[in-house]
Parts: sequence; C-alpha cells; structure tokens
Amino acid sequence: DVYKRQLLVRTGREMRLTQAGEALVRHAAGILAGLTAAEEEVAAIAGLRAGRVRLVSFPSGSSTLVPTALAAMRAEHPGTRISLVEAEPPRSVEMLREGDCDLALAFRYGGAAAVAEWEDLVVTPLLTDRLVGLVPEGHPLAGAGRVGMAELADEPWIAGCPRCRRHLVEVCEGAGFTPRIDFATDDYPAVVGLVGAGLGVAVLPELAVESVRAKGVSTLAVEPAVEREVVALTLPDLARVPAVAATLGELVRAAAR
Repeated sequence: DVYKRQLLVRTGREMRLTQAGEALVRHAAGILAGLTAAEEEVAAIAGLRAGRVRLVSFPSGSSTLVPTALAAMRAEHPGTRISLVEAEPPRSVEMLREGDCDLALAFRYGGAAAVAEWEDLVVTPLLTDRLVGLVPEGHPLAGAGRVGMAELADEPWIAGCPRCRRHLVEVCEGAGFTPRIDFATDDYPAVVGLVGAGLGVAVLPELAVESVRAKGVSTLAVEPAVEREVVALTLPDLARVPAVAATLGELVRAAAR
C-alpha cells in the first residue's frame, strides 16, 4: 500500500502515475525489452526458431522502404515472423520504449533537441528525405521547377502529420511568414488530393510523393532545401537479436537502392 500510494495518485475518478510511477514504467519497459531480446537470441542460437520482429513504420516508409526489406527477409530468412503496424513519431518511438515493437522506422528534422530525443536508442540512418513543394497544375508557379518558401507566403496551405505541421510552421516563419493552414490531415493521399483540387499548396517529403499518385499536382524543388532524416530505431538489447539485426540490414539495403 505504501508503494501504491507513492506510484499512483487519484484525480477525480481516475488514477494517474506520479513522477516515481513514471520512472518505474520507463525502467520496466527496458527490462521487458531485455527479456524479450534474451528469449529471442537464445531461441535463435538454439535453432528453435528463426525469430520474430515487430516493426512499426510511418506510412510513407511502409509503402516505399518496408516492402523491399520484408520481401528480402522472406527470401533469405523464411522462418522469421515479421509483423507491421503504422504509427508516426513520436508515437512509434513510444511504442519501442514501451516494448510494443522491436524496430521503429522514424524520421526527424534537424537540431540539438532532435538528437537528444533518441540518445538512449540505437539509431541507424537510412536516408535523407528532401521535401518538395506541391501546387495545383494550373498555379502560376506550376512550371517553375523550383520555388522559394517566401513565394508561397500568401497561399492557403494543406498541412500533414503533427510533426511535419510543426516543422512547416518553423520553416515558413524562418522565411518571414506564418502559413495560413486551411486543412490538416495525416493522410498523404488526402494532402495531394486537396492540392490537386486547387484548395491550397503543400510541402511533403519525397518519400510521401513517391508513394502517392500525384494527379493534378505539380512538384517543385524547395529553396532553401528542407530535409528530414529517416532512420531505423531499436533498443540496445534488441539490436543483438539475430532476426532484428537481419531486418535492420535489409532496411539499410532497401534505402540504398
């Protein structure tokens, strides 16, 4: 009871974790990941099974990098069981720390805060994903080939996922304006569809544009260049599991193609 009072506090009808409780949850996640890693590594060494990998990826990674990597895993390691769910960072990173997955495909934009965000994880860079501008085909800038962010200051904007949305605002403010965001959606095809319908302009990662049929849309290089780093994340203990290491290697090879 003493420990329970130290870990939980009642707020109305609900119970929430205290600071001590949150610390215990963080350590528990690491312990569970370590136990899972040990079980998988021992099983692989003993030849009992080829292993399992629980992969989480953001949507444009799921449709571009992941299929190639998983096809290679099936060919080279047919006994390995791989599952896939989709989540954007930071939720995907939370799932990794909570023991709900073994590998997370994620992305980040630059800055010291971004580096510190993953300092407890094994970070494997996969590729640098450049952002491109999207305008309707009938837009005056449609044939320009490239565009400066300041040239889009008076346009209505279609924004993407929350992390991309925050970065869009930062980039626009760096160019001297605050974007007027008329629509926001986590669904990249919806972003492209809204731009194609003439409802605004957008900036999306090249991976996202690659995975969507960009009908009625003209793509433009953005100046100055805006990039995000796409990475694979895992925990130190899980990185030693043969099935996880093999999947990580295939993701690296898929990104290099």
